Amino acid sequence: MMFCEKCGALMIPKRDSEGKKIVGCSKCRNVSTKRESFILHERTNGKEKKMIEVIEKRVDTLPKIKEDCVKCGHKEVYYWTVQTRAADEAETRFFKCVKCSHTWRSYT
Repeated sequence: MMFCEKCGALMIPKRDSEGKKIVGCSKCRNVSTKRESFILHERTNGKEKKMIEVIEKRVDTLPKIKEDCVKCGHKEVYYWTVQTRAADEAETRFFKCVKCSHTWRSYT
């Protein structure tokens, strides 16, 4: 291992802009002028990385209220509000049926 003469950080083998092999500081970007040969070894554990499986899971975080769905007639819906018009006008209420996922809005 080599350490930087200026700051004492670990020197890392890399290539300069011309493609020549150099040893540079990982902290202060100092480049070593010493011509030493080095061998870089990298070990892996040989195990394949496990892929993360994404399971489509519906997480219901919206509040529910008792309201009739305009499509299927179910009596429970999710709701949320959004300010879609000017700030001095009322919010737009959106509804989504718990059963059929039909979505509609109400301007009140």
